[in-house]
Amino acid sequence: MIKTIDPWGSELVEDYEKIIKDFGLEQFDAKMFPNPNRLMRRGIIFAGRDLKQIADAIKNKKKFYVLTGIMPTGNKIHFGHKMVVESMKYFQEHGAETFILVADLEAAAARGVDLEEAKRRAINFHIPAFIALGLDPKKTKFYFQSENMDVAKIASRASKRTTANEFKAIYGNLEPGRIYSAFTQVGDILYPQLRERMPGIIPVGIDQDPHIRLTRDIVKRLKEDKFFAPSSIVNKFTPSLDGDLKMSKSKPESCIELPEDPKSVCKRLMRAKTGGRDTLEEQKKLGGQPEKCVIFEIYKQHLIEDDKELQKVYNDCKAGKLMCGEDKKNCCELMARFMEELTFKIEKAKKQVDKLEFIR
Repeated sequence: MIKTIDPWGSELVEDYEKIIKDFGLEQFDAKMFPNPNRLMRRGIIFAGRDLKQIADAIKNKKKFYVLTGIMPTGNKIHFGHKMVVESMKYFQEHGAETFILVADLEAAAARGVDLEEAKRRAINFHIPAFIALGLDPKKTKFYFQSENMDVAKIASRASKRTTANEFKAIYGNLEPGRIYSAFTQVGDILYPQLRERMPGIIPVGIDQDPHIRLTRDIVKRLKEDKFFAPSSIVNKFTPSLDGDLKMSKSKPESCIELPEDPKSVCKRLMRAKTGGRDTLEEQKKLGGQPEKCVIFEIYKQHLIEDDKELQKVYNDCKAGKLMCGEDKKNCCELMARFMEELTFKIEKAKKQVDKLEFIR
């Protein structure tokens, strides 16, 4: 049994079904939601918590919110961020009040990035990148943790409702910076409910689920506040180009950052692990194995929107009609187009930052 998941570490999740069982998650059912997006339809979003309350809010046109955070520790993002933004976009389009927080306090406490540098990175890159990936800036509220005293107040109260043993059971250790960061996350998750109590959903990768669990535990202990326990959806990782479960900056040769120079990405895509057979003759005879292919997974998660087009790629591979070399070239073309469009959209979004609504 997996005992803890570290939001700050690099532990890989080897078995998604085991994660659902071990951590009490609900298996995600796309039929619960109207017009499910690509990630929902294809099982990339595989689990969640308290999904019914969000599905009911959408169905009955009741107020709810969606929230995520920006960790401004670098000048690039990755495909995990892209999936979170796509989920945010889905709920925004279905009526959710939308909040983006800049986790500058957490970046300082857990990563050693000073507040001024965190703000610079967020304004110059991260916020424009999130807008470029699909968020409607006119319908999104932004704030910096360091400028939101309400978040700090919730975090302070939350810290008094949790014991050291309970915290250790969720996070695995009691490092001071991580304790501070975790309770600040609780403040962020509950902050949109201060003005009006309503359900909220937080899109996360499985490595961020501990923050959801901690918040849900604390809500039970703040009964007088009548907060809704946060819901969540959990997406799978985008695999590393060498076939590992998750792309990691620790292995730059197998990681794709956003945005990147298309030629550089293509060189790495041409070396990516596929589901091809040992020889060309064998592949034509037996067919490829797209379920083992990183290229197909990138299509599935990110680059091919049309389900029929994706199915054709799958069928041609299985039938031995599509060879790995041709497949990789096709992927390079789609990736280059995506990177070029993203770069253009980020530059365009930078001009909108001074018009955004920041909560002070």
